[in-house]
Amino acid sequence: MSTTRSAAVLASGTANAAKLFVAALAFTSAYVGFSAYSSASSTPEPARTVSLSAQEVPITERLSAQAGKVTVSVLADGGAGCAKSYVARSVVLNPDPAQGMAYGWRLSRWSSATKSWRTYLVDHDGFAGAARTVEWRPQITGNPGWYRVELTAEDAKTVKSDRFQVSC
Repeated sequence: MSTTRSAAVLASGTANAAKLFVAALAFTSAYVGFSAYSSASSTPEPARTVSLSAQEVPITERLSAQAGKVTVSVLADGGAGCAKSYVARSVVLNPDPAQGMAYGWRLSRWSSATKSWRTYLVDHDGFAGAARTVEWRPQITGNPGWYRVELTAEDAKTVKSDRFQVSC
């Protein structure tokens, strides 16, 4: 390559770099100017007062949980139609409080075809300590029939609730 040609390429490259530098400088100046204009022209929003209120609602039904028994109650927040929410409660006693205790819930549905209880929903949990009041909130949607809740803890007998009917 000749010296004249190299100088021409170098000069055109320098010219392109200068054009890019000027364009970047112009863009940065425009951005800074626009940001300053936006900040200067914005006015703070007026303060709004928010009032919070609370209403005390009496408990109409009190479920007392006890060891060896599962109580089940329908919740008032159940969905419309055939969507019902329930709360099951019991007390689980841990024979060795130094160790964790695992337990499991099972919602069983009566099958008239097999004449047996069939698992519908399950959940598992655990805790550390001597005893704990445990609670589970299963939801049954669009499946009427007879149900019961079963609670099984490690090395203990399964405790079953009374059966209850879900209807639409």
